Amino acid sequence: MDKEIIGLYLEKFNERAYRTDEIEFWFARDLQELLGYKEWRNFEKVIGRAKVACRKAGVNADDHFAASTRTVEMPKGGTKEIDDIIMSRYGCYLAAQNGDPAKEAIAFAMSYFAVQTRKQEILQKRIDDWERLRARDKLSYSEKVLSGVMYERGVDHRGFAAVRSRGDQALFGGHSTEEMKARLGVSPNRALADFLPTITIKAKDFANEITIFNMRKDRGLSGQVHVEHEHVKNNEDVRRVLIKRGIKPEDLPPEDDLRKLERRVKADNKRLAKDTKKIRHGGKEMPDPEF
Repeated sequence: MDKEIIGLYLEKFNERAYRTDEIEFWFARDLQELLGYKEWRNFEKVIGRAKVACRKAGVNADDHFAASTRTVEMPKGGTKEIDDIIMSRYGCYLAAQNGDPAKEAIAFAMSYFAVQTRKQEILQKRIDDWERLRARDKLSYSEKVLSGVMYERGVDHRGFAAVRSRGDQALFGGHSTEEMKARLGVSPNRALADFLPTITIKAKDFANEITIFNMRKDRGLSGQVHVEHEHVKNNEDVRRVLIKRGIKPEDLPPEDDLRKLERRVKADNKRLAKDTKKIRHGGKEMPDPEF
């Protein structure tokens, strides 16, 4: 995500944060707007899923989601009382986690609420980590789909491994998967993709998607030889696009082990649930919030 965009999001999310009695919270209707949801009823569904996730994590949802009302100004003058929900930082994080991942604001919100700091550079790193994890999950999914489509066309699991390896060789300028592991210092028993930068993970995924699309479109595309030729060509085409933009996949340095990154993210989430102060107030009025 662009640095300037992160700065704009940071300003907007900070403006909507409230603090009272050392408790930091957000109103759900503000969060609805921040996350790009036009309809309150659609965002209520997101909050419902967030509450379920909260309970599944063994956390009392009432500590992070408290029913409330707000007075809002009407477009033609006057005011109106509307239902709202007071949400803790952890509650907001769960809402973002259960929101629409296609929305750009979701990527920012996931990191903003997970990292208890307002320093932009830390948020930038967290967002980059989240996007890399998401790209890796997407690659795993496209590989499963590709394997299934190939199997329908007469390519067994061993054949799929061979086709995937040839695809890597095409993408990495003639370097095999094993050679790339040695080049990046990756253990032979680990997946190469777990150490690749986001751009390369997405490149592999894109080549997979093209192969899947073309195989589904052309029912005559079957057998390991023909499927391998198709997949190699798609990886070569993706490589040409990268090279044209000055990116040589085989020369990019390795990134942090995604397994360790995933454990770190999960640890941050557990710490967030533990450290977030309760916003439940037992029906009593909250003190006037202060920015």
